[in-house]
Amino acid sequence: HIGLDLTTSTAVIQGFGNVGSYTAQFLADTGAKIIGISDVSTGLYNPEGLSLDALHAYIAKNRVLEGFPDASPISNEELLELDCDVLALAALQNQITVENADRIKCKMLAEGANGPTTLEADEILNEKGIFVLPDILGNAGGVTVSYFEWVQGTQNLTWTLNEINERLKSILLDAFQRTLNRAQTEKLDMRTAALIEGVSRVTEAKLLRGLFP
Repeated sequence: HIGLDLTTSTAVIQGFGNVGSYTAQFLADTGAKIIGISDVSTGLYNPEGLSLDALHAYIAKNRVLEGFPDASPISNEELLELDCDVLALAALQNQITVENADRIKCKMLAEGANGPTTLEADEILNEKGIFVLPDILGNAGGVTVSYFEWVQGTQNLTWTLNEINERLKSILLDAFQRTLNRAQTEKLDMRTAALIEGVSRVTEAKLLRGLFP
């Protein structure tokens, strides 16, 4: 949609837990260069790119990223303000606020955490032309796969990992496209469009099932 070629892009990820580490892996798998990453102990920066294998090996031995030798330590504030193509927030809420929104220099901000961007910061990011993938879309994969687990459990099904990934990809891409279409048609930001799309689908489903005549 925004013409970003991930194979030549740079990415910064705040957080290296379950969400952040996989976000980094998926981005790296597409060819993106991970130049910044953080956990509770420190932030790391290497403009030449960080090796995820080396990071995982270091974490396995030391439990935290602090002291990792192949990068420069930086603060959380410095990490968020790095010049990059993709900034993925996969740690805490309220990380992008009116105080720092004007200094964010990414082309796309992807929310893996819940509520990492304040509403006031949203307006600033939109004015700067930064494409925001809101949390309601960006971190919906986990709860979607939980639904898959429920379906398999109730129907005694066993899907392969490839089947699950394909079903997940289909659902998320469809949700993204519907949200994007609504945002463009109704001239909304992506967060508002995602919320309206979600509420509308629940409303339609309940009416079709006859729960609320």
